[in-house]
Amino acid sequence: MTEDLNKRVEQAAQGITPQTKPDERRRFLGSLRERCLIRMDNTEVKDSKLTSLFLKHVTDFKGYTILINGNITVDGFLGDVEASCSKHDIPFTLVNNETAKTGPHDTAILVVSNKAINRQRIKINQVYAPEMPRLEVDTTNKKREGFWHRLFHGDKK
Repeated sequence: MTEDLNKRVEQAAQGITPQTKPDERRRFLGSLRERCLIRMDNTEVKDSKLTSLFLKHVTDFKGYTILINGNITVDGFLGDVEASCSKHDIPFTLVNNETAKTGPHDTAILVVSNKAINRQRIKINQVYAPEMPRLEVDTTNKKREGFWHRLFHGDKK
């Protein structure tokens, strides 16, 4: 304990400040999990439905900053996000440091706040649920037989 304290004092004297939650910062492009509004990983960015859902809701991100993994190789998506952010005056940052990884479950794009918002669900398909297909409702007026009618007259179907 005293060794850690002495090491900390020496680092502070040299101007070195330790980084808080370094593993979490590597996973979330230098930001923290508690600041994330929406997260898309590298496999979700390849899904055209999810990318169009993200681009459809870009105007909802006013007051937030969008962090984009600069190493993603999806054709056109990076340009579309940048153009949409510029059009709606939403700040964005391309992250090209060691936190920008290209694995299938690594972060591709984040919408973050400058303070903690502590959202439980941050995946795009959890925040904005995809539209459910509409079912055709049978509008024919069939007279339903009651329980007693079926009991005494039988079910003739």
